[in-house]
Amino acid sequence: MNKRRIVITGLGAINALAKNVDETWEKLLQGESGISHITKFDTTDLTSKIAAEIKDYDPVDYFDRKLVKKLDLYTQYACIAGKEAMEDSMILKSSFDPTRFGVILGAGIGGIMTFEEEANKMFKGGPRRISPFFIPKMISNIAAAQLSIDYGLKGVNYTTVTACASANHAMGSALRAIQYGDADIILTGGCEAAVTPLAVGGFCAMRALSVRNDDPQKACRPFDKERDGFIMGEGAALLVFEELGHALKRNAKIYGEVVGFGMSSDAHHITAPVETGEGTSQAMEAALKDAGIKPEQVDLVSAHGTSTPLNDKTETAAIKNTFGEYAYKLKINSTKSMLGHTLGAAAGIEAIACLKAMATGKVHPTINYEFPDPDCDLNYVPNKAIEHDVEYAISNSLGFGGHNSVLVLKRYEQ
Repeated sequence: MNKRRIVITGLGAINALAKNVDETWEKLLQGESGISHITKFDTTDLTSKIAAEIKDYDPVDYFDRKLVKKLDLYTQYACIAGKEAMEDSMILKSSFDPTRFGVILGAGIGGIMTFEEEANKMFKGGPRRISPFFIPKMISNIAAAQLSIDYGLKGVNYTTVTACASANHAMGSALRAIQYGDADIILTGGCEAAVTPLAVGGFCAMRALSVRNDDPQKACRPFDKERDGFIMGEGAALLVFEELGHALKRNAKIYGEVVGFGMSSDAHHITAPVETGEGTSQAMEAALKDAGIKPEQVDLVSAHGTSTPLNDKTETAAIKNTFGEYAYKLKINSTKSMLGHTLGAAAGIEAIACLKAMATGKVHPTINYEFPDPDCDLNYVPNKAIEHDVEYAISNSLGFGGHNSVLVLKRYEQ
């Protein structure tokens, strides 16, 4: 069958660097870090005391006070990014069939802040203290549900939960849904708000987080030999995926095209990737095949790039497996060096960065790359942005449990 073409017509984001897309992009190009000491709670007993928090955030700037009580922070972030994406797309000023407009989001953890708050109430005062909003605030599907309620979107609606691969799985699912005719427009991407005592404490217990507490802005150093763990981040990034004919009919602004998606499972370990990178390679190769392009046509790889000793080494091996000698000609970068790891939201932010690279001819750096690692010897665009023509970009997302998801984006040409 002939695949329907899907383009991106709206972008929205909120993260530790900024509360909108344009400012986020400018700060990424400048190599600015959003990582600092945690201010949301006492970190005295935690080994990692740093995160990429969203600063100066007051929910009443965005929501009615009554609604704030019903929305976990992860849902609030999704609604803020979703509003920017919807407004950017101008779709609300056009006519559309609400039954053909869906929402598919990714969330790795969901409402863990609400979970902690309500659990503490129960432990201290018993079950009668639990809020009636506890369950609908906490569950991972509610951000997608809330966006459908806000805009009256009656099409396909669900959430993918595959840890740090969630947003790419959501966007890949959105691609398929439109290709197969189940929808014409989908609001998609990811959201997360897991900078909480329990979540940070859990990752500390795993020894997964950086303990470079004395120098937060240099703590996240993907592919650098001195990397010692990832940094927790929070935020949301949503995009409007739209069938090309539908977008052209309303003269929509088009940021780029989604042309391929691949996924796989390592089937190996609950947290560690296969060191050969086999599973990640499989997903990249599937995505390239789905896009109908050769490896040599790719200009940019937005890496998962977490700054953990094992991930960066493994992902480098996977890129070499997939691209062969051409891997050394690729430009590779990691937004996490500046935004931390936003878990279920990460791939959404990275997709936006790829689209901005296509539009501007500039590729943001991977900051804090100071000490070369023999196991990570590719071009990670160290420390400074570069000018580079990007027609095709792939974005990798890899999650605990061995989940691998890869999206292929293309500069739009009619």
